[in-house]
Amino acid sequence: MTGKSESRVRTGARASSVGVALLVASCFGVEVAQAQAIMRTPTISVPSRTPTVSPNINPRVSPNIAARAVSVGRGPRTMATIPTTPRIRPTTPVLPHARYSPNLYPACTAAHRGADGECLAQPNAGGEGTGKSGKKSAGKGRGNNAPVAATWRSFAGEFVAEIDGALSTAEADELARRHGLTRLASENFPLIGATFGLFRIADGRPYETVRREFAADGSVRSLQPNFRYVLQDQKSSAATEGDPAQYALAKLRLPQAHTLAHGANVTIAVIDSGIDARHPELANSVADNFDALGSAEGPHVHGTGIAGAIAAHARLMGSAPEARIIAIRAFGGANGGAESSSYIILRSLNYAAEHGAQIVNMSFAGPKDAVIERAIAATAARGLILIAAAGNAGAKSPPLYPAANPNVIAVSATDRQDRLFSASNRGNYIAVAAPGVDIFLPAPDGKYQVTSGTSFSAAYVSGVAALLLERNHALKPEALRMTLVKTARDLGSPGRDDLFGDGQADAFAAVMAVPADSATPVAAASGTTKREDAPKRRDEPGIRAIEQPSLSSAEDKSAVSQADRPAAR
Repeated sequence: MTGKSESRVRTGARASSVGVALLVASCFGVEVAQAQAIMRTPTISVPSRTPTVSPNINPRVSPNIAARAVSVGRGPRTMATIPTTPRIRPTTPVLPHARYSPNLYPACTAAHRGADGECLAQPNAGGEGTGKSGKKSAGKGRGNNAPVAATWRSFAGEFVAEIDGALSTAEADELARRHGLTRLASENFPLIGATFGLFRIADGRPYETVRREFAADGSVRSLQPNFRYVLQDQKSSAATEGDPAQYALAKLRLPQAHTLAHGANVTIAVIDSGIDARHPELANSVADNFDALGSAEGPHVHGTGIAGAIAAHARLMGSAPEARIIAIRAFGGANGGAESSSYIILRSLNYAAEHGAQIVNMSFAGPKDAVIERAIAATAARGLILIAAAGNAGAKSPPLYPAANPNVIAVSATDRQDRLFSASNRGNYIAVAAPGVDIFLPAPDGKYQVTSGTSFSAAYVSGVAALLLERNHALKPEALRMTLVKTARDLGSPGRDDLFGDGQADAFAAVMAVPADSATPVAAASGTTKREDAPKRRDEPGIRAIEQPSLSSAEDKSAVSQADRPAAR
């Protein structure tokens, strides 16, 4: 009896175990089927059909969806379908080897489209930018007031005047001098029985002011602009200069400045990484090479971009397309880095001073260095123009050198909206600003790049300095610096500030402010460049010529300078 009872208990337990197992399996089966349904997106209204998974379809399902339990109500129910077709994004054709930024190509409105249908640059009639106060504009940049007609439809600052035919050449020159003009040419034209001369504004005064005064002179019979004519079926080089992505050209008013100067017969030493002299944008621009590192490295993207900002002249346009470049390799390193040292920078400055450079571009930054301070003082004493990037270490960075040296023109960076580049250094040593965000430049091996940094702002200003030296080769460093800051377009709060210095450089206003001089080019002139706001330093090094340093020194423990790159935050 006892055995039968135990047998019945065991049988009941087995039945209960089987029931529990079937219940668990049933529940488990519902959940698995539901997860597959979500992944495959069929409905569960056909329970007899086992869905097959195609190996060619990779379902994109969030892990959280597959793991979530789904309750199933009574009756047939259709689940929401999740499409498995991958998204198709519209492809935009881009230039090979170039990285573009959003809104790189501005739209061309009807107001800025020429008669031939070409999209013209958008001139600023008054030369004024956003945020400039009327009070300030009256005292800065006297060359900014030229009307649009005198800038885009005629040769800037030039007049064609009918003058008294009885005037001798000397008297015609005296007439021009009385009104701050330069007589470019004059002759009698029997065809119309009159004598005409070609005159150009030499003292940077506003176009309209000079026109009124000159027209009122008794020796002037008639006066008009020197209008511009172009062959049809060809593009105007002034209106379509460079690539549309180069917004910096319009910001700096380079197309207008290039009607007067291109940097011809001016030599700029570029102390940087390797430059690709064979790039089409730099054809015949590199006049000399010096490798201060003694390395075998090839061209570098930074140095090639800096040279392009200065002298590009194919698809792109630099600020001084006819300038000569001394390519000095001072930065290099493994893994594409760009580092240098006090000793190498010293060698580079020495080479630039000894080989005829008139301008030295230094798009690098580092700590204050007694050796480099001494070298810069000696370089400035020889009359070379020294221009440097402010640095990319941000608002909290201490002053970086060589930009903070009082003999150097320090340049900060702005973007397309004339805002300060977020990584740009600030300080009372900033002289001017220039575009440095999303700058379209050449890269090694015939390629192109879009890049940002105060490095490229400094390069643009170096090119503008070359335009001024071509205009007047006797221009002293201090006069050149003052021309840049006095003609700059004020940005931000009215007046000088630590972000933009005296404002954004204006190439056209600066060139117009420099009297033209046809003197023979000179490589160097006396005089140092010192800012007005720089206090006299008791520890200022003596001015001495730099001797070629020996390469045998074994105690060189100079701090490594920082290449132009944002500091780690």
